[in-house]
Amino acid sequence: MRYLTILLSLFYINYYTAQSYEDSLIELRIVRMGEMIDSSSHILDAEEQKSFEGLQFFKVDSNFRIQAKFTKEVGKKFEMPTSTARKPIYRQFGFIEFSLEGKACKLFVYQNMALRRKKEYKDYLFIPFRDATNSNETYGGGRYLDFKKTTNPEVIVDFNTVYNPYCVYSHRYSCPIPPAENTLTVPIRAGEKVPVGYAQDH
Repeated sequence: MRYLTILLSLFYINYYTAQSYEDSLIELRIVRMGEMIDSSSHILDAEEQKSFEGLQFFKVDSNFRIQAKFTKEVGKKFEMPTSTARKPIYRQFGFIEFSLEGKACKLFVYQNMALRRKKEYKDYLFIPFRDATNSNETYGGGRYLDFKKTTNPEVIVDFNTVYNPYCVYSHRYSCPIPPAENTLTVPIRAGEKVPVGYAQDH
Protein backbone atom coordinates (compact mmCIF):
# COMPACT_ATOMS: atom_id res chain seq x y z
CA MET A 1 0.00 0.00 0.00
CA ARG A 2 1.00 3.57 -0.54
CA TYR A 3 1.35 4.37 3.16
CA LEU A 4 3.72 1.45 3.63
CA THR A 5 5.95 2.89 0.92
CA ILE A 6 5.94 6.22 2.76
CA LEU A 7 6.73 4.49 6.04
CA LEU A 8 9.70 2.67 4.50
CA SER A 9 10.92 5.92 2.95
CA LEU A 10 10.86 7.56 6.36
CA PHE A 11 12.82 4.62 7.79
CA TYR A 12 15.60 4.88 5.21
CA ILE A 13 15.78 8.66 5.57
CA ASN A 14 16.13 8.16 9.31
CA TYR A 15 18.81 5.48 8.88
CA TYR A 16 21.07 7.57 6.67
CA THR A 17 20.55 10.97 8.32
CA ALA A 18 23.40 12.08 10.55
CA GLN A 19 21.67 14.89 12.45
CA SER A 20 20.32 13.65 15.79
CA TYR A 21 17.69 16.41 16.05
CA GLU A 22 16.21 15.45 12.70
CA ASP A 23 16.54 11.76 13.59
CA SER A 24 14.43 12.16 16.71
CA LEU A 25 11.65 13.94 14.85
CA ILE A 26 11.60 11.40 12.06
CA GLU A 27 11.38 8.67 14.71
CA LEU A 28 8.28 10.39 16.10
CA ARG A 29 6.77 10.53 12.63
CA ILE A 30 7.43 6.84 12.07
CA VAL A 31 5.73 6.08 15.39
CA ARG A 32 2.70 8.21 14.43
CA MET A 33 2.45 6.46 11.07
CA GLY A 34 2.70 3.10 12.80
CA GLU A 35 -0.08 3.99 15.22
CA MET A 36 -2.35 4.98 12.36
CA ILE A 37 -1.98 1.68 10.53
CA ASP A 38 -1.88 -0.55 13.62
CA SER A 39 -5.31 -2.13 14.08
CA SER A 40 -4.62 -2.68 17.79
CA SER A 41 -4.42 1.09 18.37
CA HIS A 42 -8.07 1.45 17.27
CA ILE A 43 -7.40 4.95 15.91
CA LEU A 44 -8.89 3.93 12.57
CA ASP A 45 -11.49 1.22 12.09
CA ALA A 46 -11.18 -1.45 9.40
CA GLU A 47 -12.97 0.61 6.72
CA GLU A 48 -10.98 3.74 7.50
CA GLN A 49 -7.71 1.84 7.28
CA LYS A 50 -8.64 0.67 3.78
CA SER A 51 -9.01 4.27 2.57
CA PHE A 52 -6.05 5.65 4.54
CA GLU A 53 -3.24 6.54 2.11
CA GLY A 54 -0.63 7.91 4.48
CA LEU A 55 0.62 10.95 6.36
CA GLN A 56 2.50 13.93 4.98
CA PHE A 57 4.91 16.19 6.80
CA PHE A 58 6.84 19.35 6.11
CA LYS A 59 10.59 18.86 5.96
CA VAL A 60 12.15 19.17 9.41
CA ASP A 61 13.21 22.80 9.80
CA SER A 62 15.11 23.93 12.89
CA ASN A 63 13.92 27.50 12.24
CA PHE A 64 10.58 26.39 13.60
CA ARG A 65 12.17 25.28 16.86
CA ILE A 66 11.61 28.61 18.53
CA GLN A 67 12.61 30.27 21.79
CA ALA A 68 9.46 31.65 23.38
CA LYS A 69 8.37 33.40 26.57
CA PHE A 70 5.75 31.62 28.66
CA THR A 71 3.48 33.58 30.99
CA LYS A 72 1.22 31.72 33.38
CA GLU A 73 -2.19 33.37 33.51
CA VAL A 74 -4.95 31.03 34.67
CA GLY A 75 -8.40 31.96 33.45
CA LYS A 76 -11.96 30.87 34.12
CA LYS A 77 -13.32 27.51 33.02
CA PHE A 78 -15.18 27.49 29.72
CA GLU A 79 -16.72 25.09 27.21
CA MET A 80 -14.38 24.46 24.29
CA PRO A 81 -16.28 24.07 20.98
CA THR A 82 -15.51 20.87 19.08
CA SER A 83 -16.24 19.33 15.70
CA THR A 84 -19.34 17.74 17.29
CA ALA A 85 -21.88 18.83 19.90
CA ARG A 86 -19.49 17.79 22.70
CA LYS A 87 -18.14 20.72 24.75
CA PRO A 88 -15.34 19.66 27.11
CA ILE A 89 -14.35 21.99 29.93
CA TYR A 90 -11.04 23.81 29.56
CA ARG A 91 -9.39 26.80 31.11
CA GLN A 92 -6.72 29.15 29.83
CA PHE A 93 -3.50 28.33 31.66
CA GLY A 94 -1.25 30.99 30.14
CA PHE A 95 0.25 32.09 26.85
CA ILE A 96 3.46 31.99 24.86
CA GLU A 97 5.00 34.88 22.92
CA PHE A 98 7.61 34.58 20.21
CA SER A 99 8.83 36.12 16.98
CA LEU A 100 8.49 34.47 13.59
CA GLU A 101 9.40 36.02 10.24
CA GLY A 102 9.94 39.30 12.05
CA LYS A 103 6.39 39.32 13.44
CA ALA A 104 5.38 39.17 17.08
CA CYS A 105 3.19 36.13 17.74
CA LYS A 106 1.10 35.04 20.70
CA LEU A 107 -0.68 31.75 21.38
CA PHE A 108 -2.80 30.85 24.39
CA VAL A 109 -2.17 27.62 26.28
CA TYR A 110 -5.11 25.59 27.59
CA GLN A 111 -5.71 22.89 30.19
CA ASN A 112 -8.35 20.16 29.92
CA MET A 113 -10.12 20.04 33.27
CA ALA A 114 -11.02 16.34 33.00
CA LEU A 115 -7.51 15.24 32.03
CA ARG A 116 -5.89 17.20 34.87
CA ARG A 117 -7.40 14.70 37.32
CA LYS A 118 -5.41 11.87 35.75
CA LYS A 119 -1.89 11.40 37.09
CA GLU A 120 -0.31 10.86 33.68
CA TYR A 121 -1.79 14.14 32.40
CA LYS A 122 -1.29 16.37 35.44
CA ASP A 123 1.37 18.42 33.60
CA TYR A 124 -0.25 18.23 30.16
CA LEU A 125 -1.25 21.45 28.42
CA PHE A 126 -2.51 22.07 24.91
CA ILE A 127 -2.12 24.68 22.16
CA PRO A 128 -4.71 24.38 19.37
CA PHE A 129 -4.04 26.95 16.65
CA ARG A 130 -4.61 28.06 13.08
CA ASP A 131 -2.11 29.69 10.75
CA ALA A 132 -1.77 30.94 7.17
CA THR A 133 -1.26 27.41 5.76
CA ASN A 134 -4.71 26.16 6.78
CA SER A 135 -7.15 25.03 4.05
CA ASN A 136 -4.22 24.75 1.65
CA GLU A 137 -1.12 22.89 2.82
CA THR A 138 -2.59 21.96 6.19
CA TYR A 139 -5.96 21.02 7.62
CA GLY A 140 -8.45 23.87 7.53
CA GLY A 141 -9.64 23.25 11.07
CA GLY A 142 -6.21 23.92 12.56
CA ARG A 143 -3.56 21.79 14.22
CA TYR A 144 -2.38 20.95 17.73
CA LEU A 145 0.82 21.44 19.71
CA ASP A 146 1.44 19.73 23.05
CA PHE A 147 2.87 21.71 25.96
CA LYS A 148 3.88 20.93 29.55
CA LYS A 149 3.55 22.87 32.77
CA THR A 150 6.70 24.79 33.56
CA THR A 151 7.97 27.36 36.05
CA ASN A 152 10.52 28.57 33.53
CA PRO A 153 9.46 31.67 31.56
CA GLU A 154 11.90 30.76 28.78
CA VAL A 155 10.69 27.77 26.77
CA ILE A 156 11.41 26.05 23.47
CA VAL A 157 8.40 25.59 21.20
CA ASP A 158 8.95 23.09 18.39
CA PHE A 159 6.41 23.44 15.60
CA ASN A 160 8.02 20.46 13.85
CA THR A 161 5.99 18.34 16.30
CA VAL A 162 2.63 19.90 15.35
CA TYR A 163 0.01 17.27 14.50
CA ASN A 164 -3.51 16.96 13.08
CA PRO A 165 -6.55 16.16 15.23
CA TYR A 166 -7.91 12.65 14.75
CA CYS A 167 -11.14 14.00 13.24
CA VAL A 168 -9.09 14.60 10.06
CA TYR A 169 -8.92 10.83 9.65
CA SER A 170 -12.24 9.69 11.08
CA HIS A 171 -15.73 11.09 11.67
CA ARG A 172 -15.83 9.09 14.91
CA TYR A 173 -13.80 11.70 16.78
CA SER A 174 -14.80 14.93 18.45
CA CYS A 175 -11.94 17.44 18.17
CA PRO A 176 -11.48 20.83 19.89
CA ILE A 177 -11.71 23.79 17.52
CA PRO A 178 -8.91 26.36 18.01
CA PRO A 179 -10.27 29.54 19.63
CA ALA A 180 -10.22 32.62 17.39
CA GLU A 181 -7.48 34.24 19.50
CA ASN A 182 -5.14 31.39 18.55
CA THR A 183 -4.98 32.33 14.88
CA LEU A 184 -1.56 33.26 13.49
CA THR A 185 -1.23 35.39 10.37
CA VAL A 186 2.14 33.85 9.52
CA PRO A 187 2.47 30.44 7.84
CA ILE A 188 3.73 27.57 10.00
CA ARG A 189 5.26 25.27 7.39
CA ALA A 190 6.27 22.67 9.92
CA GLY A 191 4.84 19.48 11.33
CA GLU A 192 1.98 17.53 9.85
CA LYS A 193 0.33 18.46 6.54
CA VAL A 194 -3.02 17.26 5.24
CA PRO A 195 -2.95 13.47 4.78
CA VAL A 196 -2.17 11.91 1.42
CA GLY A 197 -5.25 12.07 -0.80
CA TYR A 198 -7.19 14.30 1.60
CA ALA A 199 -9.69 16.79 0.14
CA GLN A 200 -10.21 19.95 2.19
CA ASP A 201 -13.97 19.78 1.66
CA HIS A 202 -13.86 16.33 3.31
